[in-house]
Amino acid sequence: MRRAPVHRPSPSRQPEPPVVASQDPRGEGQVMAQRPASRQNWRWWVAGLLLAVLAGALGAWGGAQWSPAAPRLTQEDIDAAVLHTLHTQNLPSKSARAAAVIAPSVVLVRGYRDVPKGKDKDKDKEEADNGVGTGVVVKDDGTIMTNLHVVSGSSRLEVTFMDGTTSPAVVVGVRPENDLAIIKPQKIPDDLVPAVLAGSGDLQPGDEVVAVGFPFGIGPSVSAGVVSGLGREFPVSKDQVMRGLIQFDAAANPGNSGGPLVNMAGEVVGIVTAILNPTRARTFIGIGFATTIESAGVAVGIPPF
Repeated sequence: MRRAPVHRPSPSRQPEPPVVASQDPRGEGQVMAQRPASRQNWRWWVAGLLLAVLAGALGAWGGAQWSPAAPRLTQEDIDAAVLHTLHTQNLPSKSARAAAVIAPSVVLVRGYRDVPKGKDKDKDKEEADNGVGTGVVVKDDGTIMTNLHVVSGSSRLEVTFMDGTTSPAVVVGVRPENDLAIIKPQKIPDDLVPAVLAGSGDLQPGDEVVAVGFPFGIGPSVSAGVVSGLGREFPVSKDQVMRGLIQFDAAANPGNSGGPLVNMAGEVVGIVTAILNPTRARTFIGIGFATTIESAGVAVGIPPF
């Protein structure tokens, strides 16, 4: 019996893809040939992915374009928000805000006088306190306005600024008819803030005011009240009557003299000058007087309001 010839594959011919047998659920053997995936299938897959991304981007853009615009705020909305804040937040009072504005411009004024030395002293003279009062800085060069009776009889003056700086001071001008004195310190703080002065022409009885000063040397102290009257008179002595004064009921005591009386904007409308007490006690019973800033301004060369 003749055997069939055996042939080797040609070297230039590629081998056939391997045949893999798989078992179907019935257990019968089947033969399946694996073929390499087509490149065109990959191209379609990538194109589909790009289309999906592009569709998502267009959808997001379209949603943004068609989303409803934010509502505009009306004046009623703003007013309601402000009222809500005022009712829910602990805001400082008007008096507190006014006091905070004027405080950096308020100074303590101390006067000293010479007295004969004691028998057991080495010095020829000694110093004693001659009184305490308040002043207010009205110019950025340190010019201070106070009462004449605060500095009268003192051989030496010392002022203390709100930051604690102390300095000797000298009197550079007086207006006895208004009980006013202008003093100048030798040194001033770098960040000194002069007060803002305002005319009293807009004041009305009942307007709120604040007095800031050093009653009995204690302070700075703040007291609040209202304008009780305008154009008042106050007898300084038998021969002198001060006129055109502001009457107020914010507490004022010895030591407040020369300090500012301010409106609710913290602007100086007057200089605290006197208190009225029929018992002649040096305590406040509800009637204080201040020189208008129009009269006081003349003492420092400030133009009329």
